[in-house]
Amino acid sequence: MSKSTTVKTGKRGRPTVSTSARQARLEARAARVAAGGEVKRGRPASEGSARQAKLAIKAAKIAAGETIKRGRPAKAEVAA
Repeated sequence: MSKSTTVKTGKRGRPTVSTSARQARLEARAARVAAGGEVKRGRPASEGSARQAKLAIKAAKIAAGETIKRGRPAKAEVAA
């Protein structure tokens, strides 16, 4: 015999308080995005850093069609 399951519809989880500070921030952010604005997230990248230089070199290699090897380079064996 097969079991029949009923699916309840409705919103699950904790209810949102529309007058909270978090909801106001989320609405302001959504309004900025809708107006074509920029939403910055996380720590900004420093343009002169060594990591940004490495990423630029990698992007140039990809644009040139070179193959990019993933991971750490293999350790070179030294003949004793």
